[in-house]
Amino acid sequence: MAKNPRREETIRVIRKHAVVRGQVQGSGFRYYTQTEAIRRGLRGYVRDSADGSIEVEVEGDDTTVEDLIDWLKVGPTWAKVEKVEVAERLPSGRPGFHIL
Repeated sequence: MAKNPRREETIRVIRKHAVVRGQVQGSGFRYYTQTEAIRRGLRGYVRDSADGSIEVEVEGDDTTVEDLIDWLKVGPTWAKVEKVEVAERLPSGRPGFHIL
């Protein structure tokens, strides 16, 4: 855990894996997820899955990760999200947020 000098509180770094189901491929979902993650200062990746879902791994402070998970439940305008399955993972510390 790290201290944020501006907030004087402990920041807990977490990593979550999410599978987004619905009409999500072909909707710009990966691009917009990357944009939202980078805007929030998060790390990880987003990729299409063979079953038509989108897979997301996201790492950062717990509040910001949860904020992105909430965004995934809605997604970009052209997507129709039906379900988001979320599981916790161990933080990796890898830099950047990538479309795979």
